[in-house]
Amino acid sequence: MWLARATYSSHNREKRTPLDDSARRWEVRRAMAKIGAAEVKKLREATGAGVIECRNALAETDGDQAKAAELLRQRGIAKAGKKSDREANQGLVEAYIHGGRVGAMVEINCETDFVARNEAFRTLAREIAMQVASMNPRYVNADERPANIAAGDPDHEALLDQAYIRDGKRTIGDMVKEGIATLGENIVIRRFTRFELGKSDGSVSGDEADAAS
Repeated sequence: MWLARATYSSHNREKRTPLDDSARRWEVRRAMAKIGAAEVKKLREATGAGVIECRNALAETDGDQAKAAELLRQRGIAKAGKKSDREANQGLVEAYIHGGRVGAMVEINCETDFVARNEAFRTLAREIAMQVASMNPRYVNADERPANIAAGDPDHEALLDQAYIRDGKRTIGDMVKEGIATLGENIVIRRFTRFELGKSDGSVSGDEADAAS
């Protein structure tokens, strides 16, 4: 008798699941219908995500822009993790010069020449070059920091860990992950160098730094 009840209960749960899924899909579709084009455009401008992704995120968060942006960011990070092992041998070298006195060059890689020519990728490279010129990081990532340097030392902060100069709530690492989610390819900051007028300590940081210096 107990076995029969258990089997019946399990059977009922299995039968209810499709109905529950259908109800959830209906709720999402109904919420999507209420999302206007202006709301989608605003979220796209803030995150760089696609129209469908933005509309879905807004539907799932009842139209809350901040929550939708955070949801897209979380999903972008998940996508970034899946692509991080793929080879990135294309890309570009971007330079930024400020007032003729400070300059930076950054090599940033992607998987295909198609993405390397994409304006969103070029913009990301420009912003990173500007970050290097402004904040003078020592390393691309924390793994490059010598063992005798304490973590958290502001004079030895890695580029990927630095707060973005235009938005202190995001790091350069966050920007790279968002770029991966938007463009659909692995993106890697390979190395950078920074120069300042009258100083002779310009150096290369990142992969193959020794060979390049």
